[in-house]
Amino acid sequence: MNLLNSKSLIGRWLFVSSASAALLLGASAAKTQAVPAVLVAQSPTLVTSSAQAETLYLNEDRSYAYNLELEQAATIGDLYLPAGTVIQGSYEPAGDDGLRYVARAALVNGQSYAISAVSDVIDDQKDPRDTSGGAIAEDAAVGAAGGAVLGEVFGGIDLGEVLGGAAAGVAVGNLTADQVVVIEPDEPIMLYAQ
Repeated sequence: MNLLNSKSLIGRWLFVSSASAALLLGASAAKTQAVPAVLVAQSPTLVTSSAQAETLYLNEDRSYAYNLELEQAATIGDLYLPAGTVIQGSYEPAGDDGLRYVARAALVNGQSYAISAVSDVIDDQKDPRDTSGGAIAEDAAVGAAGGAVLGEVFGGIDLGEVLGGAAAGVAVGNLTADQVVVIEPDEPIMLYAQ
C-alpha cells in the first residue's frame, strides 16, 4: 500500500469516527435536553373544586362548612393525597373582600388526616340571581307600574312616566343587588399548604 492510499484511508476513518462520535454525542445531548427540569415547591399547592353539584351563593360575613374534592394527586409532608380525596373545611370571612377556604382535614381511604391549607380570597360580586334577565324584567315591571301609578295620581298616564319608572326600577334593582361569593361546582380552588 502506498503512502497516498494510506493517508486517504486514515482520512476516511477519521471522518467516519468523528461523524459517529458527533451523532452519538448529539443523540445523548438531545436526550439530556428533552428531560424537563423538576421544580420543587416550598409549599404544596392543592388543586380542588367544590364537592357540591350545585352553584353556591355565600354571604361574605359568615362561615360555611362545605367539602372540596382534590382534582390532582398531591403530597403534603409524608401524606400522599390521591385525586378524588375529600377535603374538609369551611369558607370563612376574609374582611370586606369575600371569603377564603380553610382546609382542616383530608379523607383518604376512610381515614381522616389533619391538614392545614388555605385559598386566596374568593371575591364577592353582585348576586347574579338579582341581576339576571328575569330579575331585571321584574324590576322594570315594578318600576313601570310605579310610574303609571304616579302618572295617574298627578293627572294622567304618560308613556314617558311609564318608561322612566321602568328605567328607575332597573337602576334601583341593580344598585340594591346583594354582594355574594359565587362558587361554581367545576371552578378550580387552589389551596396552599401551610
